[in-house]
Amino acid sequence: MHIRDAEIVDLETITEIYNDAVQNTTAIWNERTVDVDDRAAWLADRFRAGYPVLVASDDDGVLGYATFGDWRPHDGFRHTVEHSVYVRGDQRGRGIGNALMNELIARARAIGKHVMVAAVASENTGSIVLHERLGFVETGRMPQVGVKFGRWLDLTFLQLTLDDAPAPRA
Repeated sequence: MHIRDAEIVDLETITEIYNDAVQNTTAIWNERTVDVDDRAAWLADRFRAGYPVLVASDDDGVLGYATFGDWRPHDGFRHTVEHSVYVRGDQRGRGIGNALMNELIARARAIGKHVMVAAVASENTGSIVLHERLGFVETGRMPQVGVKFGRWLDLTFLQLTLDDAPAPRA
């Protein structure tokens, strides 16, 4: 397995992974699938913002992807990012998410980010455990803030402090 920057040729599989999560999991709280053009615009937006989109791949193609973006749109949050990581359904439990996250964390540190936030469906204990193993700490739970599959969903926030800066940079 190799972790690398996503390319246009990866968009079909990225779209499939995204849509599988939409249709079959509470990892994404969207209810509508997207097409490759949507993911192409998303990829361009990430790159334009200077943020990575990483893929884990092997000889069989893309196994998963991860990215981060602005946590909130206000200037005061410029040192904080929120990330996403998704693994192809038939590849979960093989350490792919962990590998993607380690590289994603390194990339966030490299561009001077201070905190990485994870917003995880509270029922997704596998994702919560993965984040805790990476050093994320739970910072809050918000009951019934989402809905999918005809039921309320609780949201768990976790965060990782990426550096030990005593004060923010400009």
